[in-house]
Amino acid sequence: MSHDDRRLQLLWVSHLVPYPPKGGALQRSFNLLREVCRYHAVDLVAFVQRPYLRYLDEDEDIALQTAHSELKQFCRTVQFEALPEDINRTGRTGLLVSSLFRAKPYTVNWLSSRAMAMRIRKQVARVQYDVVHLDTISLLEYRDELEGIPLLLNHHNIESQMMLRRASNERRLFRRFYMLQEGKKIRRYESTRGALADLHITCSRLDSERLVDVAPSLSEKVAEIPNGVDLDYFAPSQEKTRNGGIIFVGRLGAYANRRAALYIAEELWPALKVRFPNLLVDIIGAAPPQKLVNLSESEPNLRVHGFVDDVRPYIDAASVYVCPITDGGGTKLKVLDALAMGKALVADPIACEGIAVTDNIDVALARTTDDYIEKIGLLLDNEAVRTKMEKAARRLVEKRYSYSAIGRQLAAHYRSISGRKNGGTVVDQPARMVPEVVKSSLEGDK
Repeated sequence: MSHDDRRLQLLWVSHLVPYPPKGGALQRSFNLLREVCRYHAVDLVAFVQRPYLRYLDEDEDIALQTAHSELKQFCRTVQFEALPEDINRTGRTGLLVSSLFRAKPYTVNWLSSRAMAMRIRKQVARVQYDVVHLDTISLLEYRDELEGIPLLLNHHNIESQMMLRRASNERRLFRRFYMLQEGKKIRRYESTRGALADLHITCSRLDSERLVDVAPSLSEKVAEIPNGVDLDYFAPSQEKTRNGGIIFVGRLGAYANRRAALYIAEELWPALKVRFPNLLVDIIGAAPPQKLVNLSESEPNLRVHGFVDDVRPYIDAASVYVCPITDGGGTKLKVLDALAMGKALVADPIACEGIAVTDNIDVALARTTDDYIEKIGLLLDNEAVRTKMEKAARRLVEKRYSYSAIGRQLAAHYRSISGRKNGGTVVDQPARMVPEVVKSSLEGDK
């Protein structure tokens, strides 16, 4: 077997259960994990973030069993661990307060767990791993448990940049202060702890530049694995029945999505309905804020759906996808989903960061409310312009954002660092041990 097609033993440690693939980090992690399992033997150890379980079932035990069953279709073993905040008496509020007085950022303290450290140590003792994948920077706290195994660190965003941008947009003084302090702590953590990883993977060249700006010593240890899209799942419908409306999709409990949805409802919708009295606006996503729900109750054409299991029929029915995201890092998977479905997209440039779009070709970029009104209006009024943009959008993702090609690239990156010990020395590769089967922590670690 050549160096380029070796099947490695890989431990994937995650800050969330990567199922179901319903947007954001869930979607990136699920698809990359599934694709990597085509090339390597992967054991998954994941923290349980309980809000995501509601995508599957209100009963958390049933939701965990479903996620475990789905992930076991391609992972060799799957184990889950509770977040400390779900066990500790003070919960998240206590952790938020105590983190103000700690040197490490809240996001690191949030994932600091003796139980997880023990689980990782046991797993490393069972299996001789070639590489460990950490799915967010805060998991670097478990480096000591990994016994010098080569380490790949995934960045869904550059966390410090995202938090500092969020602080600059926050109007409430205490929240702004907290975000600013957190952003500075994360930046310090990225710059001092980043060297512990053998390779850093970002979503885009822009995020790579941001990371190297924080930690210049990492300039030779950074590569891009872009976000992608399932081109078979997110495909344009052959039926062109449309309601002539606009749509936004995103988990509304998330800060950036919530701000975008309220902007659509409070700023864009009142102006658009003057010109288009019958315009339908669909906003889809779990945990809609009460303010948004209240607005929809008095406006029958402003439809707030909450979580839906399949967003595709809603996206298909709309004429224009609107994405006024002005916060966050990485690349926005909702944008890739919309492009893959052949939607005419009007979006803030920040929403398209890291995606190779061209203004007025495969997307219409907007920075102000007047921009949005003008460009949405043009696309609603002019079917020829809209159709041309729809076709260009689909061509772009077919060419550059297929998960099968992206997964193959990531599998090769693991091979490139396997064999290193403690930062770069190549060592002989002993014979692999056959790992024992590890039961899910749904049943406890016996």
